[in-house]
Amino acid sequence: MSDAPRRLILLRHGQTAWNAEGRAQGHSDIELDDSGHEQARDAAPWVAAYQPVALWSSDLARARQTAAYVAKETGLSAVFDERLREFALGERTGLTNEEFGERFPEQYAAFREGRWDPLPGMETTEELGVRVTAALEELADTLSPGETAVAVAHGGAIKVSVMALLGWTPEIAQALRHLSNCGWAVLELEGSGGGRCWRLAAWNRVVPDPDFTSS
Repeated sequence: MSDAPRRLILLRHGQTAWNAEGRAQGHSDIELDDSGHEQARDAAPWVAAYQPVALWSSDLARARQTAAYVAKETGLSAVFDERLREFALGERTGLTNEEFGERFPEQYAAFREGRWDPLPGMETTEELGVRVTAALEELADTLSPGETAVAVAHGGAIKVSVMALLGWTPEIAQALRHLSNCGWAVLELEGSGGGRCWRLAAWNRVVPDPDFTSS
């Protein structure tokens, strides 16, 4: 197994009331709503099936509560790391896209084009990428070849960190849809040292809908 890749499962938290209302959460410590708890409970066995040996999570409530379901299914204890938090959104925090566009039309126009024009207190994409990828690289370094770890984080944080680890430009990353609540990505790390290579093995995996039947 010495040449087997190390694997990270990047799980987005379950739904919150602010998610349902379309409000930007950032570092606001919003808890899961009833649907979010159900999503996390349903996703946890599927994530546990990867047989992870480590579980890290953002320290914000919605991620911690999601991680608790994974911990129950895996028997792992979650390690909470503030580097896995979502974008710090500054003055955009709590606004819907409509409210964002009304108050900050120039920044909203840039956002619609996949660019960030930071408001006061808002992180840049580069700043977010640096802190989240540092945590993910550190988590990967705890693994032996062939082992898997789970990181519970946030939609923007996961997308930007995947972009950074793969060396993608923001324009390429725009082709990725936003992760669903309790959707997950799978990253594989091959090699070591200067020969490390990250690969995206899956994006936005979700629990199968029992009511879905293919024709």
